[in-house]
Amino acid sequence: MFERKASRAKWWSRPDGAGAPGAGSSWTGAGDAPPGSPAPNGAAPEGAPAAGPAQGPASGVPGPCGPPEHADQGAGHAVAGTADAVPDDRGAAGPPPTGATLVASPAPEQNNPYATPAGGTPVPAFRPDPYGTPPYGRPGPYAPAPPVQHPNAQHTPPQIVLPPQRPLPAGPPPQPYAPWQRPWGQGPAVRQRSRTGRLVLGAVALALTAGVLGGGIGAAIHEDTDNPRVEFAQAPPDEGARAPGSVAGIAASTLPGVVYIHVRGDGSEATGTGFILDAKGHILTNHHVVESAMDGGDVSVTFNNGDVRSAEIIGGDSGYDLAVIKVTGARDLRPLTLGDSDSVQVGDPVVAIGAPYDLEGTVTSGIISAKDRPIAAGGEEGSDISYVNALQTDAPINPGNSGGPLVNARGQVIGINSAIRSADNGSDSYGEQSQGGSIGLGFAIPMNQGKRVAEELINSGRATHPVIGVNVDLRYFGDGAKVMDSADDPQPVTPGGPGDRAGLRPGDIITEVDGKAIHSGEELIVKIRSRRPGDTMRLTVERDGEQRQVDVTLGSETGD
Repeated sequence: MFERKASRAKWWSRPDGAGAPGAGSSWTGAGDAPPGSPAPNGAAPEGAPAAGPAQGPASGVPGPCGPPEHADQGAGHAVAGTADAVPDDRGAAGPPPTGATLVASPAPEQNNPYATPAGGTPVPAFRPDPYGTPPYGRPGPYAPAPPVQHPNAQHTPPQIVLPPQRPLPAGPPPQPYAPWQRPWGQGPAVRQRSRTGRLVLGAVALALTAGVLGGGIGAAIHEDTDNPRVEFAQAPPDEGARAPGSVAGIAASTLPGVVYIHVRGDGSEATGTGFILDAKGHILTNHHVVESAMDGGDVSVTFNNGDVRSAEIIGGDSGYDLAVIKVTGARDLRPLTLGDSDSVQVGDPVVAIGAPYDLEGTVTSGIISAKDRPIAAGGEEGSDISYVNALQTDAPINPGNSGGPLVNARGQVIGINSAIRSADNGSDSYGEQSQGGSIGLGFAIPMNQGKRVAEELINSGRATHPVIGVNVDLRYFGDGAKVMDSADDPQPVTPGGPGDRAGLRPGDIITEVDGKAIHSGEELIVKIRSRRPGDTMRLTVERDGEQRQVDVTLGSETGD
């Protein structure tokens, strides 16, 4: 069935009495069975001992010293025996192929340590093993050898060829280690002072210094190359003066005449602005700025150059919301020029200067957005309310601007900043009580009115108010201003006063002043306050459904 292939003999397949390894035989496969193997019919071949049990392992099962792979150590010793079978391709033992013939090969006696010597004394299968120590024990006659090289084995080690070595240069013999001994053991060395050596050291130091400096310069150049400095183009300085009519020109000419007021009194403090009226030190401001010090307190004035002076209150009027204070000892005062507020037109440019929120020297600009705007600012009733026929401006005005000048394009004062319309609570209140910011609705007292009041305060300490001699019903919500009825006021028309002489009666409704309609009692008061005592006003009056016109010459009364 299968054609058996010859396999390398294993070193553990030793036949009984067949001699030592290395004296084995090979078979040619010519038809004869190998010596020591049973005949096909079960009879022993001629001249061969009877077949018996093998004295060593006859299969590929490893022995106690290792697996069959170590059999390659006996390569070159082909062995045949009666108890051995030829292994097939799968490693299992089997009978030799049919017709195989064993042919004994001559054994090299001179190289076989196990061959019988000439004296005829048999040599044991294994020589005494000098490495026979546990766990291997002493080998038996047929025990496998330990996996070590016998000292007397004829084994030619591989030759290692080393490259030729370069001869070492001749020199003094090696010296024993002596940590304090000078080289070569020549005894104490003598230091030689050499000019050449000093020059060499100096040159080395100079080279090191130059290297450090060069490295630093090179690093700086490299850094500038990698990260060049950024420089932007810029216009040259403009040292030229500004045009007088520009905002900058107006501010430059006006700021020296503006002052900043700080007031302490009546348990409170206040700040505001004012401007110089004359070289005597008179300053005009709002009444509500210095009101807390009217009955005793401290008022200080800071000029634009930083000079601080104490001031005294000359007089004030809450109905006009104006007051005059005075400083003494100040030099180089710069009074501002007063303009004509009646000639102002809507749309004229204006500049406001002051200290909003105590930020001194603040300049804002805008236009006149309306004229003759009637406002009532201040307290709830009586003399605490200021009735102003104001100039309206969109120049930003904030708390702290009060009392500051509102100037035209020629740098002339045309108004005194006094009130703002605040949008913080949506109410109709004016002034600084709510401390709201500017929404573009600022109001200034016309300078013509401020000039008259300031002159009266300086000359007499009091200001006069023009009156028509009637009491106006501020609770009336109809169109126009209503004179109070006798039922509500026992004497609504002052006997012998300007209104009584003009023919006004209780309950009359005044609808026009000098041909201009009015819609409330506050508007009538504002119109009257904007005039001087002795001026004549033409009023349109409605009585019992009929209209009539009357001329009233304004009288006067002293304010607070």
